[in-house]
Amino acid sequence: MTRISPPRLRTLMAAFATAMALPLAAQAVEFRSADIHPEDYPTVQAVRQMGELLKQRSNGKMTVKVFAQGSLGSEKDAIEQTKIGALSMVRVNSAAMNNICEATIVPTMPFLFRSTEHMRHVLDGPVGDDILKSCEKNGFIGLAWYDSGSRSMYTTKRPIKSLADAKGMKIRVQQSDLWVSLLEAMHANATPMPWGEVYTALKTGLVDGAENNWPSYESSRQFEVAKYYSLTEHSMAPEILLFSKVAWDRLSKDDQAMVRQAAKDSVPFMRKLWDERELKSRKMVEASGVQIIQVDKASFQAAMKPVYDRFITSAQMKDLVKRAQDTK
Repeated sequence: MTRISPPRLRTLMAAFATAMALPLAAQAVEFRSADIHPEDYPTVQAVRQMGELLKQRSNGKMTVKVFAQGSLGSEKDAIEQTKIGALSMVRVNSAAMNNICEATIVPTMPFLFRSTEHMRHVLDGPVGDDILKSCEKNGFIGLAWYDSGSRSMYTTKRPIKSLADAKGMKIRVQQSDLWVSLLEAMHANATPMPWGEVYTALKTGLVDGAENNWPSYESSRQFEVAKYYSLTEHSMAPEILLFSKVAWDRLSKDDQAMVRQAAKDSVPFMRKLWDERELKSRKMVEASGVQIIQVDKASFQAAMKPVYDRFITSAQMKDLVKRAQDTK
């Protein structure tokens, strides 16, 4: 092994310290971003699109490398890495941030949005901006909202047609207190679990079902083992794109603005891909023989008051909910 002399080591360490102290604007930088979804998933492609825009606009000074398919760990792992600056960016579902950035609870609430159009209007406006800004004190710069579609319940043994059918079922949920509470309000047994473990849990009977959107249900192949898809459409919890504040604070103001704009400009691209993928995924699972179940949605909506009472407690949270509901 080559031995480095003490004077040389001191020189190298000084050079490293100087480089770390320089704003990232003074260096060519590759932002590392994590996503649990596969390479062709709309969120992965949208962040890559953002990277292309950033590369063009910065003349190659700033680029983005996306690590897809959960190659850097679960959403929880990636969030922790982003907080300390080991990752520059992360794309997660808003529910994964609920225990970290309180305001992200609002767009995760059940039956908050009346339609996809309503959800997009809310998130593109002041309510969405205020929620993104609120995450800064927790170590994250909120860049943009991506779609995650309507989430519904899917099961292995029997379908869910009404609230009564969910009683006692073991349903996989995200590792989020709100998500646990939501399923408990349906009288189901909420089972928090990382996304990568869900297929096996469904196949082995560890859980009776899960809940998610069409593309996630299809791309994970969970439709192979959970053949009943019940259209509860209980949440439109969006995806959120976050930047590490540690890395952000080393960017110049101009480069920060460039990153923000590239993220915002990737949103229409993501939505176009999402709408196409959602339709394609639904057709694929229907063709596989999955049974699509219409449900008594009113029975589920009526059960959600305890969830709102528990999680929407502060004046700020109540104001955000009201503003979202009042958005036309």
